[in-house]
Amino acid sequence: MSSIHKWQPELYDNKLGFVSQFGKGVVELLNPQSGERILDLGCGTGDLSSEISKCGAKVVGMDLSATMIEQAKRKYPDIDFVIGNAEEFEFKHSFDAVFSNASLHWIKNAAKVISCVKNALAKDGRFVVEFGGKGNVEKIVEAISKILARDYGIDASAFNPWYFPSIGEYSNLLEQMGFRVTYAVHFDRSTKLEDGENGLNIWLAGLAADEFFKGFSESERTDIFNKVSDLAKKDLFIDGIWYADYKRLRIVAWNE
Repeated sequence: MSSIHKWQPELYDNKLGFVSQFGKGVVELLNPQSGERILDLGCGTGDLSSEISKCGAKVVGMDLSATMIEQAKRKYPDIDFVIGNAEEFEFKHSFDAVFSNASLHWIKNAAKVISCVKNALAKDGRFVVEFGGKGNVEKIVEAISKILARDYGIDASAFNPWYFPSIGEYSNLLEQMGFRVTYAVHFDRSTKLEDGENGLNIWLAGLAADEFFKGFSESERTDIFNKVSDLAKKDLFIDGIWYADYKRLRIVAWNE
């Protein structure tokens, strides 16, 4: 959902498929019912929109990335997909639920998102969400920051695109805006990356390159990725496999 990030649908589907795979647990928490109208906010290429629709719910998938929406429409032509910004959207009809997985950490103005969600929900509608929580990919960001500062004189914090709140911070924000939080958990989920030795490089290319490494050529980026991987290896490379140090926030809140 980031306005900066240039999503690559094929890379996302082929190499970062764990995003949707883990999201199936959030669909279970959503517990969609036949006939419900549900908005999938930050739907990506539509895999979880499809999962939700299997129960008979009427799903609208929304994402800011036109390329991701194009891919979603190709994969799931029977689902309604639209391009939209999570910070400023509205629909003519209200939804019984708004669902979001692995998307809202791309948007730093959480209050604007929550306001739009509230306006989109019917009374007693539910907001079911999972995204990066406090400490998410901390070791990876630490390695990026050290390499950029040491070798290029760049302060990486100025380019960090992510919002990773604590459970208290986000729950409090929801409550201030009229939601009743009934479920909230912050948990570690070390996530295996594909492609062996190249696993972290592919993750960086798919999820961090356009923000932290903007302005670098492809060859320069490759060199930086290798340096970041070398630095992070002691913490995140185990028995020939890379693991991303994910920490997730999962919440259910009701529109009262």
